[in-house]
Amino acid sequence: MENPVGNLISNLKRRNISGFYAKTISQAKELAESFIPKNSCIGISGSKTLDELGIVASLEARGNKVFNQYKPGISAKKSLEERNLGAQADYYLTSVNAISEKGELVFFSGYGHRISGIANAKNVIVICGLNKITLNLEEALKRSREYATVLNCKRLNWPAACLAQGVCRKEICLSPDYKRMCCQILIIESEINPDRVKIVIVGEKLGF
Repeated sequence: MENPVGNLISNLKRRNISGFYAKTISQAKELAESFIPKNSCIGISGSKTLDELGIVASLEARGNKVFNQYKPGISAKKSLEERNLGAQADYYLTSVNAISEKGELVFFSGYGHRISGIANAKNVIVICGLNKITLNLEEALKRSREYATVLNCKRLNWPAACLAQGVCRKEICLSPDYKRMCCQILIIESEINPDRVKIVIVGEKLGF
């Protein structure tokens, strides 16, 4: 294990967050699945990282109940219902926009269901590529807003102010002119309940 990752895992432990290292994407997927009992229900957030792992389809195939708001052909009403149920699930599966070397986790959200799930679910599993580690919290927030959100708006053709030129314009990104994606911010600095939050750090680039 590379020393910077080892230091990060030690810093996470002091914050009551369990950190794990997986060298490859396949090892990360296997490790994350090992944390989740087959009789558990799971909520998910929209995530390029989760898509790259293929973990949602794998969990569904083995028999887990996944509250999947992204199923093809799902109605808007059913999608909202799945989001709400997922936020209260036994496990919530997500990625992080950025994480500081000191162990601070940053999550941005448009509608707030992602933040609700991370804050409320009985157990949370976060998957994070090496590319999302930043020097400090300030850089983590900057990465989340000016890099990750911009790329996600482009990926989803989300009509935020950053879509056209690929540059954050938070000062004008307001209704009714734009549909803002970075509406809510969750920063996890520590956890009361040890082991509620597990983060798998992957020794590869994953997501934005």
